[in-house]
Amino acid sequence: MPKLFSYGTLQQDNVQLATFGRLLNGHPAQLVGFKREMLEIRDAEVVRASGKTHHPIIHPSDCQQDRVAGSVFNISEQELAQADLYEVDDYRRVQALLDNGERAWVYIAA
Repeated sequence: MPKLFSYGTLQQDNVQLATFGRLLNGHPAQLVGFKREMLEIRDAEVVRASGKTHHPIIHPSDCQQDRVAGSVFNISEQELAQADLYEVDDYRRVQALLDNGERAWVYIAA
């Protein structure tokens, strides 16, 4: 079962219901070596689902002290594909190692 690390709108109940049709159970974790900033979203459907015109986006940094807090969710392969459809082209999905030793998919700057 895939793990998905979210640091942004995929943690919101309304986005989970719109994207997956259910609420996800997760636990806190941190992604090490990344910096977070905000990105203007121009996709009307994504803005409607999230209720926000700006979403967080992360970039790798050269500093291992940089951390991004978020949640780890166990999801199905189908739900991972649904998350891919939700994310706009400014993001790409990669596997990353979290501070707790877990590997999870995460969306970073494309």
